[in-house]
Amino acid sequence: MWRKASRLVRETTSWKTRRQGQAEAPSAAVATIKPSTRTSTPIAHGLPIIITWSQLAIVAAVAVLLQCHVCQAAGRAPPEPYYGRYIGDFTNFAHGIKGQIYAVDESTLFVKSFAYDGTGPDAFFWVGKTPRPSPDGYIIPYPEEYTGMDPPILQAHNRTDIILRLPMGKRIKDIRWLSVWCRRFTVDFGEVFIPPNLDVPKPRVLPEFKRLAHGLRSSNISVLDAKTFYIPNLHYDGAGPDAYFWVGNGSEPNIMGIKVPNESGSLEPLRGYQGEDIEIQLPESLTVYDIDWLAVWCVEYRHNFGHVYIPRDLDVPPALGQTKITTTTTPRPVYSNCREILPNKLQIKWELQGEYLQVELFGRITEDQYMAFGLSGANGRAQMSQSDVVVAFYDTTTRVFRAEDYFISDLSQCDGQRGACPDERIGGRNDVIVLSGDRKNGVTSIRYKRLLQPNEAIYDAPIPTDREVSVIAAIGPLNARKEANAHSHTASDHNQDDIRINFSARNDHACQSSLYDVKDESGPRPWPTRKIEGVRKFRASIGPTGGKRGYTSITGVPSWGIAWYVNDLLIPEITVERGLTYEFIIEGGNDPSQPARYHPFYITDSPEGGLGQKMGLEARKQKAYAGVEYDEDGNAIPTGGGRYCEWEHQTIDRSAEIDTFEEYMKTLVFKCEDGEPGYLNWTVPTNAPDQLYYQCFTHNNLGWKINVVDMGSSGGSKVSSHQFSFYGIFTVFSLVATSLPFFGHVLA
Repeated sequence: MWRKASRLVRETTSWKTRRQGQAEAPSAAVATIKPSTRTSTPIAHGLPIIITWSQLAIVAAVAVLLQCHVCQAAGRAPPEPYYGRYIGDFTNFAHGIKGQIYAVDESTLFVKSFAYDGTGPDAFFWVGKTPRPSPDGYIIPYPEEYTGMDPPILQAHNRTDIILRLPMGKRIKDIRWLSVWCRRFTVDFGEVFIPPNLDVPKPRVLPEFKRLAHGLRSSNISVLDAKTFYIPNLHYDGAGPDAYFWVGNGSEPNIMGIKVPNESGSLEPLRGYQGEDIEIQLPESLTVYDIDWLAVWCVEYRHNFGHVYIPRDLDVPPALGQTKITTTTTPRPVYSNCREILPNKLQIKWELQGEYLQVELFGRITEDQYMAFGLSGANGRAQMSQSDVVVAFYDTTTRVFRAEDYFISDLSQCDGQRGACPDERIGGRNDVIVLSGDRKNGVTSIRYKRLLQPNEAIYDAPIPTDREVSVIAAIGPLNARKEANAHSHTASDHNQDDIRINFSARNDHACQSSLYDVKDESGPRPWPTRKIEGVRKFRASIGPTGGKRGYTSITGVPSWGIAWYVNDLLIPEITVERGLTYEFIIEGGNDPSQPARYHPFYITDSPEGGLGQKMGLEARKQKAYAGVEYDEDGNAIPTGGGRYCEWEHQTIDRSAEIDTFEEYMKTLVFKCEDGEPGYLNWTVPTNAPDQLYYQCFTHNNLGWKINVVDMGSSGGSKVSSHQFSFYGIFTVFSLVATSLPFFGHVLA
């Protein structure tokens, strides 16, 4: 009864009115009540409803309570604009420092309207836990993504809105101040202090979808910020004819809702999901404070397949673009069509989606190259001239993936009228919609969609779905305008043969393997992977990655210049036995204020590592088996620290010219900072999985595999204790060489 009454009241209240706290009472017919023990009110079809005075009083009381309930609901939304929990304004000491600071979540700060003249020689955003800003702090890198070992020096800003993420797994509760600090001259340009016991907004975990129809189910859904839902392990059979993610008000999902775009940003009816992890965002200005439920709803048949309620006591982070969730347990979408147009260089996957063709290009290209795909300029042969293509690439300037609509009138540079031109430069429109992009392991993938029947007859050709059509594809360099640079094509960078595709086909899958599996044949021959078996004691220190012969060729993953050396071997595969205890001597650094020399060692099931960088749901996706403890709040604390020791180049990196790792080691010298190594004893659990990894807690991709076998199954030592002793002696000589110039000269 309460839910039905609540629904009547709330469904007649608009979201905007409800958000502003100006709820209006639903209209009702005015009836004259005669002095009687009963009263009747006429309704449709002439049927009377008879109520007693006591029942009327109850209904009136319920209406008053519900009206208060609605008014209070409007107050649950924070005031707009919402940037998080206000901390304070910068106090300026030099260089015009200005800005208002907010706590977005446990590890993110937002600086509103930041100003700085940019003339400090060595200035950074700087945080610490001393009573006042001091050299005993550490950098918050900005921009967050950068190349090289060291963060960039802070540039000039004029009322810039900035998002700062605390590094190395730090949280706002771990710091006492934020400063703009000149490291060279130890000068504080401006500061703000963090209030003690600051209660920051946090993501909220909800129940799973209620299971009502079409196999809809999920794991616990999370509200990541004011606009973003994270739905893990989503299952749905896709059979609903007109189903969407759907949000609205009331005690139950109903027709007065709003569509929410899917994880690709599309408002097409939902496809099927098979255990995928997805992220969806509320449209336009709508936030989680405006809604009562999230559902999967069939509009045509007005049917609820399942839903979850939104709590009224939310205090989640604002939606400022800080949320980054891109994980999924299965590829999405699942394409049944794939063609490899350029062998080992370019693949295309596609599917029809209503009036659109959705395409995903996979190319082994560099960041200064593009990949192009489209309709050939002449049916029956591969012809660039007069072709209608999409040029896709990663824009290193704006740091976004782009896909541009092109018309190639001539094989020449675009002059604004003719040549290989974006449609927008010659008076047309870019009708291509970018859906997603990724770049890893040397492969760039960009997913986009375009209309089958274009709105532009001059530069865009219709895509037939009733027959095969000749296609053209190419890769090549970008020019300074970030446009396809006209160049002489070779047989390997465009298709010379006539390739035809029927875009309405199903299971046209001619790709034999993934481009991610293609080995880079250019450059020097890689060193073979080292393996350690039958050893119970290990020493882990830091060293160079060995260029193209080393880390990347072994793992298939880009490195950032350093990696773990275990028993003086570059990322060897280690074999351990369940139930046995192993000792690790750790020399990866123990000073968090020096991020480049702070690499706590830990053992995990993640091939990437970097647990200290992960937050919330992302952190819970990996399990730590050793080297990590958890505090009372569930935060991961590294325990695998020790003095910093590193194999360094005596001169320059000579890996490209040295054929063997043993010879390469002779070009390195071993150096240690003062202090003691750390020690980690690990008894391998009897239920440990067959594959684990040794990694760095604070950075991704420094380690490699641990093969776990049953007791007594390891096949003897590939690197024996005698070899370990030999490397230990070699290390001692290296240390002596760094201390004594005479020995250094002799050993060199």
